[in-house]
Amino acid sequence: MKKTNNPFPFLSTFLIILSTLTTTPNPILLVTAQNSTSPNNPAVLDTQNHTLQTGQYYYILPATTITTGGGGLKLASTGHNATTACPLAVVQDQNELNKGLPLTFSPVNLTNGVVRVSTDLNIKFTSRAETVCDGESSVWRLDESIGGERFVMSGGVEGNPGRETLSNWFEIEKFDDDYKLVFCPTVCNICKVACGDIGVYVDENGTRRLAVSEVPLKVMFMKV
Repeated sequence: MKKTNNPFPFLSTFLIILSTLTTTPNPILLVTAQNSTSPNNPAVLDTQNHTLQTGQYYYILPATTITTGGGGLKLASTGHNATTACPLAVVQDQNELNKGLPLTFSPVNLTNGVVRVSTDLNIKFTSRAETVCDGESSVWRLDESIGGERFVMSGGVEGNPGRETLSNWFEIEKFDDDYKLVFCPTVCNICKVACGDIGVYVDENGTRRLAVSEVPLKVMFMKV
């Protein structure tokens, strides 16, 4: 039998590789974190008009208290037993004069130690104080299992971008002359994410909890 030469040898090889990739579960899930981080993204500025830096401590404060009220952010129990209920929720202090607890920002991709807008990052309280549950991380995470609401809680994982840590990544976006916090992680390029702004949800006890909201909390960043 006469052997027929393949006129498109490279095409055949490409199709074989493509078939392998599309039939292998999550072939590139943890290989490359596809996010919007870019050196061209504007740097986030603090209240002194200095760039936010990784490894530095900051307070997240409301940009205005005229319409929103409340002070800085902290951790608090929202359970019936305020001494043992864990994990703890990220809340806004009721007192407008309180700055809350210091935090650090850890972008998924470090760009000269500068925190930039539209960049996946972990947010972590630096002070465990007496309010943090023993052995529990103070890294933020989004909990979608509480009565249909999507609350910001403690107990997240720092680093390790991918599907398993999807709920631990937030972004800072420009909002008028100030900023807002956003949940819209891009660390998993095959995951479907319901994005949303972070605002304040006042629960039945009057606690000002951070949650996904149609009304974002306008914030600013003050260096400690």
